[in-house]
Amino acid sequence: MQVQLIAPSGASLDARSPQAGISWLIGQGVSVLNTECTERVHQRFSGSDAERVTELNSLSALPASTTVMAMRGGYGLHRLLGSIEWQAIHKAVKAGLQICGHSDFTAFHLGLLAKTGSISLAGPMLNYDFGRIDENQVVAPDPFMWTHFQRAVQKRSLSAQVNTSQQLSGLGSKTKNSTGMLWGGNLTVLTSLIGTPYFPAEQQYQNGILFLEDVNEHPYRIERMLMQLLDAGILAKQSAIVMGGFSAYRLYDNDRGYSLQVAFELIRSRLPGSIPMLTDLPFGHQPNKLTLPVGAIVEIEANDAGYSLQADW
Repeated sequence: MQVQLIAPSGASLDARSPQAGISWLIGQGVSVLNTECTERVHQRFSGSDAERVTELNSLSALPASTTVMAMRGGYGLHRLLGSIEWQAIHKAVKAGLQICGHSDFTAFHLGLLAKTGSISLAGPMLNYDFGRIDENQVVAPDPFMWTHFQRAVQKRSLSAQVNTSQQLSGLGSKTKNSTGMLWGGNLTVLTSLIGTPYFPAEQQYQNGILFLEDVNEHPYRIERMLMQLLDAGILAKQSAIVMGGFSAYRLYDNDRGYSLQVAFELIRSRLPGSIPMLTDLPFGHQPNKLTLPVGAIVEIEANDAGYSLQADW
């Protein structure tokens, strides 16, 4: 495997993270290129806008067998969207190039999908998934994440089972089958793109499968963004909605029983009964994450005991 690193968003918070991630990947026999991008710093960003967009636009010239991986998220891609050469990157993806990231990288996934229809990978990034620092120590990459990342890159395939109970109105033990284009990512980034040229068109996401995750957002903020998607008519046009990890927030005394589950129940109660809203997708700001093909057709089979996802692209 050959991995080309890019740093399109925030600068590294700890120089040990990219170093540890690069070392681990090399130890697995991966060829890691453009490692110097991990050292760039301009204000809070991993380089100036010009440096970062030039790096993104250079992806179109990479060998087709390359897997591109973002260093980290944070913020910064919104600044670049109007200068990205989407069609040139689209041609490279059609030839075989694969591009992976999550969090702030959601803006790239959705922009590429909106502009070209190309598939990209919502999945691991260098710092968090391969060089994460916890309690001042480097944490080994999650085996689940690594297995699914390799499957996505090498076989262009997704196969996953979630074995947690689900709330499926009126279905009971019956199975609900949903098929549609998989799209989504970080909820905050996704909602910020509504009304822009970088948000997929209705004819693209109609009957789609929307997956969402977020970090460090109180449940009322999650609810508010979901309400925006609901009131904009976007949620009601999905064949399924799949909620990933919503992590690193804290509740307050004045919540008085209000919780993320309460927020989810409210949104679920306002959806048509035919649209399942599933939870516990292993994806988000968490070690055990799937690699998800944004823009690919995915099949979901769900019942009250859990659900499965299958795709080949």
